[in-house]
Parts: sequence; C-alpha cells; structure tokens
Amino acid sequence: MLNRNNRTGRSLSFTLILAASLGVGCSDENRDAERASDAQTTVAADLNADVPAPGEPEASAEQETVDYREVKWEELIPQEDLEALLNPPAYLATIAEGSDADMFPKEEPLTIDGPASAEEARYQQALQSTKIKPEFDRQQVRIPGFVVPLEFDDDQTITSFLLVPYFGACMHLPPPPPNQVIYANFPEGFQVEFLYDPVYIEGELRTLPEDTERGNAAYSMNVARVSAYEE
Repeated sequence: MLNRNNRTGRSLSFTLILAASLGVGCSDENRDAERASDAQTTVAADLNADVPAPGEPEASAEQETVDYREVKWEELIPQEDLEALLNPPAYLATIAEGSDADMFPKEEPLTIDGPASAEEARYQQALQSTKIKPEFDRQQVRIPGFVVPLEFDDDQTITSFLLVPYFGACMHLPPPPPNQVIYANFPEGFQVEFLYDPVYIEGELRTLPEDTERGNAAYSMNVARVSAYEE
C-alpha cells in the first residue's frame, strides 16, 4: 500500500511556484471538476514501498545496486526557462480569478516581435518549452511526482503514465511545460490508492520526447521501480 506520508507533497517547493504560475486559467468550473473527481480518480492500492505486493516481481539484484541520483524538477529546466518561470510578468497578479483574462493561453507562444512585451513573450514561451538538459540523457535518476495514468488494465494496474510535478496537471489544471513532464513506461505495472499521493520513480532518464493524449513530455523513462513518496 502506498504510504500517504505527505498528501500534498509540500517539500516539492519549486512545484508550488510552478503550479501557482500556471494557475491562471484554472477557472471555478475546473476547480469544481477537480473536487468532484477526488472520489472518481482512485485506483485500488497494492504496492508497498519496501515489500512487493502479491504477484508483483521483486526488485532484481541489479536494481538494488544501482545508485540513483535524486533529482529535483527545476534541475530539468534550462536556466533561461527557469528564470522566466520564476519571474512571471507583473500583470498576472492583477488578473481576477474567474474573469475572461483568467484563461491559460491556447495560442502558439508569443514572439518578442509580437504584441506582447519581451518579458511576457519569454514567459509564455517557457510555459510551453520543450528544451531539455542534454546532460541528463541516460542518467540513473530518482524523482518524486504525481501520476497521470495513460495505460492500465481492468484491475487498474498502470503500465504507462506521465509523471508531473503537481497534482491535477493534465487533468483539471493546465499542464506543466513539456520539460517538466516525464513519460514513464513500467511494463510490470503498479497500483496506487489515490492519484493525489506523490510517488518516487527510479530508472534511466532519456531526453526523448513523447506526445500523448494527456500532454507532451520532453523526457522519457523506462521505470525500474515505483515507491511511496517520503518527505
């Protein structure tokens, strides 16, 4: 059973900033849908952070000896994108929640030659950036996040998913930038009790993009292990 030691993932500090910056566009209707979905987005849990559930394969000796580097989400963003996300245009703070302006932009990223200021254009470009950190390719990493299921069977065993830095992304809240999304493939499968419980995934990170119906990912991973998030 996945342990819910940190229901909101509070130690994912940068993700709070990112989620807040992307919060423009989360209308009352979306928030109502998010609240209503809490009872609908649960899947039966049968995964223990340390002891495999019945029918699940035990970690191989090779997996046990891999030295996974723990990575924070902000490390995956190129510096210029990170600076833009951490310094959003001042006008965003003046937008009233639920107003016509409270909409996540659906158009292509603005260019500096367009109608917006250079600051606004750079910020909107960062919100949709696919730029990656090439030095992370083929690195063995461990990273916490929230699961957005893509493929699962009748028993709700998830075999492919998106890992994202905050709950509700790609479902009820605007998606993170693609360079803040990892497409994860885990053929062995796993089950979670609540999608708002964060997990750790471990495996070899690739700088290979993947487009899915739930969102676009700039990184991919063949997952070796999924475990409960512990602060």
